[in-house]
Amino acid sequence: MRSELLYWGAATAALVASGAVKSADLQPAVKVPPALWSWTGGYIGGHVGGGSGRTSFSDPYGPSIYGDVVDTPVFLAGGQIGYNWQRDRWAFGLELDASSAVAEGTNTCLAVSGIVVSANCKAGPDVFVTGTGRLGYAFGPHGHTLAYLKAGVAWQHNRGDVVNNNEFFGRAPQNATHFDYGHVGGVIGVGVEQALTPAWSVKLEYDYLRFGGPSVATPPTIQFPPLATIPANITSLSSSYHIGKIGLNYHFDADPRTPGWPGASLYATEPTVSAPPIAFTQGWSLESGTRLWLSRGRFQWDHGLSDLVSRLTYHKMDGISGELFERLDSPWGIFLKGNIGFGRFNNGNENDEDWGLKDWRLEGFPKGSLAYTNTSSGQANGRFMYYTADAGYDFLRGMTYKIGGFIGWSYYGQKSDTKGCVQIASLPCLAPRERTVGSQDTDWNAVRIGVSAETMLLDRWRVSADVAYLPWTDFQGRDSHLMRDTTTFADQRGSGGGGVQVEGVLSYFVNDNFSIGVGGRYWAMWTPRDSESICTGCTGSGIVTLPAPAKYSMERWGTFLQASYKFD
Repeated sequence: MRSELLYWGAATAALVASGAVKSADLQPAVKVPPALWSWTGGYIGGHVGGGSGRTSFSDPYGPSIYGDVVDTPVFLAGGQIGYNWQRDRWAFGLELDASSAVAEGTNTCLAVSGIVVSANCKAGPDVFVTGTGRLGYAFGPHGHTLAYLKAGVAWQHNRGDVVNNNEFFGRAPQNATHFDYGHVGGVIGVGVEQALTPAWSVKLEYDYLRFGGPSVATPPTIQFPPLATIPANITSLSSSYHIGKIGLNYHFDADPRTPGWPGASLYATEPTVSAPPIAFTQGWSLESGTRLWLSRGRFQWDHGLSDLVSRLTYHKMDGISGELFERLDSPWGIFLKGNIGFGRFNNGNENDEDWGLKDWRLEGFPKGSLAYTNTSSGQANGRFMYYTADAGYDFLRGMTYKIGGFIGWSYYGQKSDTKGCVQIASLPCLAPRERTVGSQDTDWNAVRIGVSAETMLLDRWRVSADVAYLPWTDFQGRDSHLMRDTTTFADQRGSGGGGVQVEGVLSYFVNDNFSIGVGGRYWAMWTPRDSESICTGCTGSGIVTLPAPAKYSMERWGTFLQASYKFD
């Protein structure tokens, strides 16, 4: 009897256990939401960036007929420190950053009339400081992607000059004033910050800064005719800047060796918990693609420096170009990248300004000089070509990010014809619109030193950016004038200037290899002030060669669409 009870008891227990297992199998699995990584805490880091600036000068003598706006390309580098508080997926932070800047810009100002000698205004900030609040939202299953807005106060130190242009053909000192000031303004921005490891994050950011400015004394100037002195007056300054940045932050009290971090280093020994379906390979990788760049260009030539005699400004040159780009990554973090493009434009304006121009034939004027002349012409048959080639090393590298430094070379060449001629100030010029009155050929070469960052956002979105400083440029060009008694041309050259190149791209992977994207780009280069032009036939009679000091600068900026394919 006892044995039967034991048998039936065991059988009953087995059936109960079996039923329990089957019942458990039939229950739905409980899904536990992944734990958010917290952005709360302090951090410190560094950044590089660049972009375009603009300084405006008010005209105390009346409405200007031209100028008063100085374009100032900017490269900056600095550091930041801050603290974040996070609740759920919302994060609030405070940040202080400071940057040292390299900036360069000149343009005509105080051009109130053709009978008044106008000035050359120079401006360039060298320091920026901002204090901002940040409001962000953490995306992704673990909250590793922080999209944020920022706003706050900003401070800049700006310096420059207001220098009268050619007054007496070098026979008397030029009247000039200098300004050097700091001023408080405001900043707003937008950015995305990606956690790479528990200790490190990378951010890509756009900032818009705006400043008022002090009142600056203008130098007394000359009116002719009749010959008279216009006394000194006051101009008010204001400035604004569009800046793109790459930043790298170290977060305090975080252990960078935490195992199981999604997107951990390719060289880590701990396995990762999860990784996005699109990840960077540990071996060789080649990305190849094409872009369509819609851009606007500007080129400026200053003839003469302390006593500016002539200036040619080519602007609003809207073009379209197609390009190919490549990036090759190795298993050791070494990479090669580059692009090459060709474009065209068939519009734009050229302003030809002169000061102290002698002309013995103008009726109604005594023999001597004109205070200021300005003619406007169109642009046609424009074409440009460019390329970059870089070699670099990713000093931070993981399955979902790459951050590295590079050194390389950049080339930009442009040609266009000048059509027609319309009087803006003083000198009559009524060439038909279809007539070719000149041409300009420019070639720029430069050394690039920069930082490249690339990271995956969420599963299939990628953001990448380059910021490059150009510590040395070489410029060669030729300007031709076809409206004079003899053909006049100037050979232009200058070496040792500077520049900045900034680029950012947001792309989406349609599948594991093919992606489409949209991006923006800004390029600027300039020569030093001791460049020169060698003008042949400039006297208007005979073939006479006259060397003169000169300065050259260029900008091209715009947006592009791209498509690419990755071979792993």
